[in-house]
Amino acid sequence: MNVPVFLARKVRHAPEGSFSATVTRIGIGSIALGLSILIVAFAVLYGFKNTIQQKIFLFGAHLQVSKFTNNNSYEESPLPLNTVLYKEANKVPGVRHIQAVALKAGILKTDTELTGVILKGVGKDYDWNLFRSSLIAGTVPSVGADTGTGSTQVLLSQFMANQLAVKVGDNVPLYFLGNTPRARKMNVVGIYETGLEEVDKTIALGDIRLIQRLNRWGADSVGTYEIFVNDFTKLNATADNVFDVLAPNMRITRVTDQYRPLFDWMILLDRNMVILLSLIAFVASFNMVSVLLVLMMERTPMIGLLKALGGPNPLIRKMFLAVGLNMVGWGLVIGNGVGILINFLQDRFKLIPLDPKNYFMNYVPIVWDWPTILFLNVATILIIAVILWFATFIINRIQPVKALAFKK
Repeated sequence: MNVPVFLARKVRHAPEGSFSATVTRIGIGSIALGLSILIVAFAVLYGFKNTIQQKIFLFGAHLQVSKFTNNNSYEESPLPLNTVLYKEANKVPGVRHIQAVALKAGILKTDTELTGVILKGVGKDYDWNLFRSSLIAGTVPSVGADTGTGSTQVLLSQFMANQLAVKVGDNVPLYFLGNTPRARKMNVVGIYETGLEEVDKTIALGDIRLIQRLNRWGADSVGTYEIFVNDFTKLNATADNVFDVLAPNMRITRVTDQYRPLFDWMILLDRNMVILLSLIAFVASFNMVSVLLVLMMERTPMIGLLKALGGPNPLIRKMFLAVGLNMVGWGLVIGNGVGILINFLQDRFKLIPLDPKNYFMNYVPIVWDWPTILFLNVATILIIAVILWFATFIINRIQPVKALAFKK
């Protein structure tokens, strides 16, 4: 028979309505509340980071390779497709996908309104999977057909569509800037919305063949290579691998440098989460120590009796440690249930809305990260167990004679 566990079972079963029973419920409740808050907080944090990153990656690939030039305008220098990097990108460690794009500045104009725009030309190799989640009307443009002139289908943002008062199916003239301005009648086939103001105000998507013709480029010339990596946490390592196969006249740009303010903001979120985790761990541990001390004081006569009968201090400490860990176990069960239920309800029914102008999304996002939930449970057990173990050393100072004379 495990004596500490047997005695702990006797201590736990306090009479209903007693002070120790109330204190035990408070201890269990504090752990459950702290764990459920952490589970929800991490799910929301990862949801924010993942949603914002996916929106950034719509127009800012993980890595961008362009021709090295001192030109700071949107007029790009042509980059050939006949390069080792483009042809053998799948052989570069860490690279998942490469696509060729080109940019061209212009002005969209209706009878009463106009707005500046950067037309991003894409081809057959463009990955639309990320983009479809931001498509709110219509479809993506048909691009890459070998027509010579390029498709005039265009995908506009909701901001542009509202400003120009156009909808899917309308035609709108697009004037391209240059020494001799040229116009093309573009057919709006779709409307997207990312919530990122600097993107929605400027970027429209169309056929890269149209930009190649306007720039008098051949079909083998593009403006930029966009590269997506297998593991974003290894972005720098993959960037180094890509750099090793670059031609001397090429340069590489990381998305973390291109959108530094947003990534700095996400780093700040991580720091705030560390502070939150530390505070909740401190409060939960303090509550558990308080609960255990109260239980030990109430059981002082029992401690004195066990010592008088020859019970060693380690045995009595293990008994109260088992009592504390039992409360931790019930707290984990309740905390996991509440936290996971809240996450499920928000993920399924989108109960908490957000203002997309301030948060770049319409509702609080949830990401299910089970390793993090497991880590929170294990960390809670270990931290509280260590603190409780040190708290039980107060038993060593209890003298049997005084403890037996202790009045309840």
